Amino acid sequence: MNPVRIKICGMTRRADIDAAVAAGADALGFVLWPGSRRAITLDRLATLSAEVAPFVTRVGLFVDPDAATVEAALPFLDLLQFHGDEPAAFCEGFGKPWIKALRMRDDIDLRMAAERYAGAGALLLDAYRPGVPGGTGETFDWARIPDALPKPVILAGGLTPDNVAEAIAQVRPFAVDVSGGVEAKPDAGVGGPGVKDAAAIRAFCDRVHAANAAHAAASLTAS
Repeated sequence: MNPVRIKICGMTRRADIDAAVAAGADALGFVLWPGSRRAITLDRLATLSAEVAPFVTRVGLFVDPDAATVEAALPFLDLLQFHGDEPAAFCEGFGKPWIKALRMRDDIDLRMAAERYAGAGALLLDAYRPGVPGGTGETFDWARIPDALPKPVILAGGLTPDNVAEAIAQVRPFAVDVSGGVEAKPDAGVGGPGVKDAAAIRAFCDRVHAANAAHAAASLTAS
């Protein structure tokens, strides 16, 4: 089993980019949906994306965008993340790798969704709250994820340094995605949506790396 990758989403500041890269994040997410409290403008994306170190993937998060919005952001991104009701044909139309986020409604069929979005590099699974396309800070029942999906799973929704090791042990996803779970608390004076806490980022990444090391050691012992 390959090590679980780490994506830190909702980046709005260079200091947080530096902290995430230093902690070992594999990907950084930039929210380009104006309805989010963590949204950034195209100009801000251009500035921040230039600060991302080589070999760290720059991910743009969209919710039911028009084609022009995606196309304008393409020069500053390595991967597209679609978080709305976009059809597969739309997601495939930009010449970039992409992933599809799915909210875990009670009636969702993940195997059928994997077939529908066959061109996606992975499925990002997030908690469901009516009217909110993501970033709820809520978990869902990880046992609902079926074994042997034909797409890699990126696990999102309410992850924190305190529960990410348990999530990895139960799901063994391709990657974990965190945003609010590593943000500074508003009572710190500088906290709130889009303002990360460097210590929380470090703790989250450390626990993912420790879980990866433990799994690798167990695999060696069993072989």
